[in-house]
Amino acid sequence: MFLHKEPPIIISIGGSLLVPNGAINIKFLSRLNKFIREQVAKGRRFFLVAGGGMIARHYRDAGKAVVGTMTDEDLDWLGIHSTRLNAHLLRTIFQDIAHPKIIDNYDEKITKWKEPVVIGSGWKPGWSTDYDAVILARDYKGSVMINLSDIDWIYDKDPNKNKDAKIIKKLTWEEMERLVGTKWSPGINAPFDPVAAQLAKKLNLTVIVANGADFKNLENIVEGEAFRGTVIMPFNIDAGFYDREYYAGKKGEYRLGYIESFFGKIIHNFINFYRALLIKLFLNPKNCLDVGCGIGKLVRWLKFFGIEANGIEISKEALTIIDIKVKPFIKHGDIAKIPYKDDQFDLVVSYDVMEHLERSKIRKAAEESIRVSRKYILHKIYTPENHWITLTHKTDFSHLSVFSKKYWQNIFFTSGNISILRGSFFKLPSFFETIFLLKKKTSV
Repeated sequence: MFLHKEPPIIISIGGSLLVPNGAINIKFLSRLNKFIREQVAKGRRFFLVAGGGMIARHYRDAGKAVVGTMTDEDLDWLGIHSTRLNAHLLRTIFQDIAHPKIIDNYDEKITKWKEPVVIGSGWKPGWSTDYDAVILARDYKGSVMINLSDIDWIYDKDPNKNKDAKIIKKLTWEEMERLVGTKWSPGINAPFDPVAAQLAKKLNLTVIVANGADFKNLENIVEGEAFRGTVIMPFNIDAGFYDREYYAGKKGEYRLGYIESFFGKIIHNFINFYRALLIKLFLNPKNCLDVGCGIGKLVRWLKFFGIEANGIEISKEALTIIDIKVKPFIKHGDIAKIPYKDDQFDLVVSYDVMEHLERSKIRKAAEESIRVSRKYILHKIYTPENHWITLTHKTDFSHLSVFSKKYWQNIFFTSGNISILRGSFFKLPSFFETIFLLKKKTSV
């Protein structure tokens, strides 16, 4: 049986890539075959949903030419069967690693799934394969949904007709709705199916729209690196890539006038006391920087234990409600550009910050935390291995980068001259939390 540790990656493959002019794009399929197999070898699994492309349009045009007029339902069925033909081609290519049955009825869930690749096709009249891909992301908790077509970005208007069309790198589902509308019609030319957009909006999904012909870029998306493409998100984060104030209503932290419950205050106070105590007992740094320190609770307890503690926080709202006793030691700062000199702190820590970063910021953030430390770096990061959170908490939509423990290990190993320590800091099993304690090999 093929063992999977990471959630599946959902890829909607536009027909413009499979059959751009009605003829099969063998070069694209060969590169796709190589790419998917390389990723499967790394332990990843995929849903690949095939679009119809020009074959579907040829069939629709032929029907109209012969009978004059056709209903939208008949036009949709011609498109659906075209996607099924393309899906069968994909299943043939991946037959040794693909689930034997193509998904063409999304009400039927896969119960015995051991293969790393599953192929999907069109399903019902009234929506496209984009909608089917959104259903898969919903039902199988996909880690990311990627919509591949022959465009690099979403534009504010059709770039083929308007030379002044502008690239949109990020937009919300509300903005997408204004761009493409809310109604579906057979053969619609839109960067994302309007009906699929409505469901994605309801589910608070994040979707990446990118050019499927650029496999290096696709690798960057899958690997969590910076990439070219438009990100459609449940809410706007343009003003700050992990500023909590932009998750109001989703995360509910650090609102102006924020009042913490009595029991919540006790619990959070104890957690920060516990963290400070462990740092004192196991690491005993002379000084420490808390990156993403919020309202400074950990900074306060570190000082209680005699550690020279400072903090940086990107949320301006959080900075307005910091305890006056620690306010002089906390400044506005960005983890991707920490406002301190090299090798300034014995210990640099972040608790539940890294998973809130956009993918393009992750590696820089890791490098910055290593740069300003002269000895230790500690990151607590939410990962899929922390199953207790899904059992006891609702989804936190500010978690933009939820990757496996192995992913973060690779980020840290390649971000600086460090080693990952084991057994040097008391921590709970990965079921509860994921903590990385790093040490600079060139420490003094």
